[in-house]
Formats: sequence, C-alpha cells, structure tokens
Amino acid sequence: MSAVELHAHTDTHSHEHHEHRELNFIQKYIFSTDHKIIAKQFLITGLIWALIGGLLSLVFRLQLGFPGADLSFLKPFLGHWITESGKLHQEFYLAAVTMHGTIMVFFVLTAGLSGTFSNFLIPLQIGARDMASGFLNMLSYWFFFLSSVVMLISLFLETGPAAGGWVIYPPLSALPQAISGSGLGMTLWLVSMALFIVSSLLGGINYITTVINLRTEGMSFTKLPLTIWAFFITAIIGVLSFPVLLSAALLLIFDRSFGTSFYLSEIYIGGEALPNVGGSPILFQHLFWFLGHPEVYIVLLPALGITSEIIATNSRKPIFGYRAMIGSILGIAFLSFIVWAHHMFVTGMNPFLGSIFMFLTLIIAVPSAVKAFNYITTLWKGNIIFTPAMLFSIGLVSLFISGGLTGIILGNAALDIQLHDTYFVVAHFHLVMGAASFFGMIAGIYHWFPKMFGRMMNDKLGYLHFWLTFVGAYLVFFPMHYIGIAGFPRRYYSWTNFDAFNTFHDLNAFISVAAIITVAAQLIFAFNFFYSMFYGKLAPANPWRSNTLEWTTPRFPKHGNWEGPLPTVYRWPYDYSKPGAKEDFIPQNVPYSATPESNLPGEQDINLEEIDFEVVKDEQAH
Repeated sequence: MSAVELHAHTDTHSHEHHEHRELNFIQKYIFSTDHKIIAKQFLITGLIWALIGGLLSLVFRLQLGFPGADLSFLKPFLGHWITESGKLHQEFYLAAVTMHGTIMVFFVLTAGLSGTFSNFLIPLQIGARDMASGFLNMLSYWFFFLSSVVMLISLFLETGPAAGGWVIYPPLSALPQAISGSGLGMTLWLVSMALFIVSSLLGGINYITTVINLRTEGMSFTKLPLTIWAFFITAIIGVLSFPVLLSAALLLIFDRSFGTSFYLSEIYIGGEALPNVGGSPILFQHLFWFLGHPEVYIVLLPALGITSEIIATNSRKPIFGYRAMIGSILGIAFLSFIVWAHHMFVTGMNPFLGSIFMFLTLIIAVPSAVKAFNYITTLWKGNIIFTPAMLFSIGLVSLFISGGLTGIILGNAALDIQLHDTYFVVAHFHLVMGAASFFGMIAGIYHWFPKMFGRMMNDKLGYLHFWLTFVGAYLVFFPMHYIGIAGFPRRYYSWTNFDAFNTFHDLNAFISVAAIITVAAQLIFAFNFFYSMFYGKLAPANPWRSNTLEWTTPRFPKHGNWEGPLPTVYRWPYDYSKPGAKEDFIPQNVPYSATPESNLPGEQDINLEEIDFEVVKDEQAH
C-alpha cells in the first residue's frame, strides 16, 4: 500500500470514528479543531480589527485634513485625548498612527487574510480531511485571540497605547519615560506581538506540514492550485522571518526593563545623561526589517494566490504561465529576504552596501512583473464574468501595478533619500501592499462565501462596495504621491506652522473626505456579509463552476470534508474552456479517460440553476 493510500485509509477511518461522537456547542464552535471553523474565527476577528483600524485612520485623517478643527464630538469615545479646547491630543495622534499600522499589517492582513484562507482552503484544495494537527491549529487561533485581547486592552490605558510608530524604533520605544505611549502601552504592544508571533509560527508549521504530507492521491505539486502555492511559500517565509522579530522584541524588553544597552547609547532625557553606552538603534532596524520586508509578501502573496484562482475561474480560461507563476512566487520569496536594508538608505549606511540592496530591490520587480503580465494575459480575450470577487481581483492587479511602479522609484537610493520621510512612501506602500492585499482578502470572501456559509452574498451590494472602495482608494492615495514629491512630511501632527505646506491644505482636506467615504463604504460590505450569512440566497454546490476540489464536498461539509473516500486528482486546476469538452470547466477529479463529449459525469451534468433548494434546506436543518 502506498504512503498516500495508507494515509487516506487511516484518515478516513479516524474521520468515520470522529463522526460518531457528538460535539457540544463549545467543542464545535469555540474550541474547535475543524479547520473550517478556525478559518471563520480568524475571519470574524480580522474583520473586527479592520473596523477598529479603519476608525483609527479616520481619527488622524481628521487632524491632518482639518488641523485645529473642533473634535469635541469624539470626546465620548476618546475621553481625555480630546483637549478642553476640542483638539486631538498630540500624543494620541502618534498612538493612532502606531496602532493603525500595527492592526492593519499584522491583525488584519496577516492573521485575517492568511489565517482565514490558509486554514480554509489548504485542506479543501489538496484533498485532506483537516490540518496535520487540529490541536495546534486551534492553539494558533487562541494565541492570536490572546494577542488581540492584550492589544485591545492597551487602547484603553490612561497613558495610551504604544506611540512609537508601528515600526517601534528605539530609543523612543526603549525608554518608558520618553512619552506616555512609551510606558505600559508599549509593554503591552510587545507582549501582544510575542503572542502573535507564536500564533503565526504554529499556523505556519501546520500549513507547511499539511501541504507536504496530506495531499490526496494524484495531487502532485504541479497540480496544486496557485492559491496553495502562495499559502505554502507564505508559511515558509513566516516561519523563517518571524522569529527574528521576536528576538528584536526580546532585546527591546531587556533594554526597557533590565538595564541592558542593545539599542541605547549616550542618551539624554531632560538634560540628564542615561548610563547606557555601546548600543545602536540601527541594530533594531536591521532585525525589524529582516521580518518587515518579508512581511510585505506574507501579506501580499496570499492575496495574489487568491486573485490567480478568481481571475482564471471568471475569465473561463486556463491561467497563463502556470509554471512561471510558481517560479515568480519562489523568486519573490527568495529575494524578499535579501532586500530589507532598502528601508534604511537614510541611516547612513555605506554607499557600496546601499548600491547592492538597491540592485536587489530593482531585481525583485521582475517576478512581480511576471505575475502582473500573466494576470493581464489571462484576462485577454477571456469570457469574463464580472462577479464582485472578479472586480476586486482586477482592482488588486491595478493597485499592484500602480503601487509597484512607485516602488521602482523608491528602490533607487538617491531618490529614496529625498522621498523617504514624505507622503510618497505612505502612498506607495498603501497602494502596493495595504489596499492591494485588502482587495485580495475581500475578493476571497466574496468568492468562497458560498462554501463557508452555504449562502450567496448580494451581488448588487457587492458592486456598489467595489466601486466606492476602488475609486476611494485611488482618491486617497494617488494625491499623496504629488504632495510627497513636493516634500510634504509624514508623521507630523500638524503642518500649519510651515508656510511651504499650507499650499496643500485643500488637497489634504480632499484626501480626508475621500478616506471617510471609503471607510463608510465598508459598512455596505459588513451589512452584506452578516445579513447574507443568515438570510442570503442558498448557494448551489458549485456556483462559480470551478475546478478545484473544495467544490466537490457536500454543500455543508462536516468535520472531515468528504463523507466518502477522498477524491483522486487527475488534472491541473485550470482546465477551463477546453476544446471539445461538453462544459467549459473540468474538475480536477475527472479522469482523462472520460471522452470529451461526456467528461462531466454525474452531478456535473445538472443545471446549477435548477437545483431543488428544498433539499438544501433539509441538509442545512440536518
């Protein structure tokens, strides 16, 4: 018996044994080991954090767009951080910027995106009953939940949350007495991130092990969907890079609490010389960005993998350049580890060393361009179906290209030194990483919502959500390039004292209004999501007529996914519009021996629009 057959036999047996044991509500939905439930836990928690992060961005955008405006209406929410004169407190402005970045990068676009879809799709698309370790998978979510609780508590401290920027550069983050946000808020930030890193490592190890060991019979690496390739490589990047951030945080804790001097040297506070000597804050930057730049692709690669699946499915065409896409993912993963110091051109590094990092940074544009060209070529002359998921995927490609082009500018050391502390950088990374990855996450929710919840989201609300978000993202971030080139500085609480920047008062107000509208548009999505979860139209078994294995499970799959034997894979996942085929899609579990005229036997011959939904209701009730 082969290893695959042995695994399938053993796994099926354990699954059958598991089904005989009834689980109570807490076992089934709270402390669940089912990857599908854990994915939903990551998703709901990530969406809650997205709301908090979005609201924080509105707080500091109000200050930037309307400096000196009366914000007394926020006093019931922000308390003493709104002064008696109705102004936003300067230190809370720094805290809002810090927490917005932390929340969106780690809690939303890392845990909310990768945690959700890696958990949900890896077992389903490779033909596995569950993750390699359901218990470790459960722990990965609960470490993330504990991390979320600690970070949330820090928002309610009297001294405020961490306020040293989401990159928490020392010495500001290393000296508790520096500002109020450097005190307990920073300590809780470090504790929260330590818990978050444990969560990420547990999840990443599980994803890697599952993809390597639990693929169903016939599912070779060259038959894996590009979503799985993206999640697999992302997990490897995370396992290799997150421990470095943990070491940076531990050394920072030593400097803060135990009198060491890893990052501190010759510091004066209030005219008093501190005893710390011999440290270097540049060391922290090296450690942080060794995780920080791979983190860009930990956030972006899952979104690109989701986009690959959605664009191929809704173009009704095979993905263009499947092997080139895999090669580009591998190239991005390798290069992401050796370009970190392009974030540090202004630290005074040796120009020769800077030129090496500049060269490597420009090289990483090549595999990124391969992905962009392959998406465009897949769309070219396709029979495109404009679902909300497809619109968000095309929007991701647009943002990825426009944001990536400015990355080439910032990759040039001579230009980056001039633009580094301006809004040009803010615009660049929000377009290429923030907005693009968010679009990938939303596209994935629209596409796999029927499999997650057995119901369809409202398309009309989805279209409205897309256009408001897509136009809003460009109206927010595109003007920032212009004011950045003009030298407008980032991280400033107020710029009204500088005559040179008063010219941009109206443009800043415009950006803030666009940001308010864009964040408000997400309420449409929130309503659509939660309403459809309970009252949406019941979904067909395969609403998008896709080829991948998750659509071969029952409409409401139990723990174990498939009721009978695991499916056997014969094809790659992109057999769309094959000449001579009866239908324009051929699922991966259909043998090549089937004749072109009848290659979709059984359930696939059913008209998906004529399904008896009373049967679906019965299944749901059961």
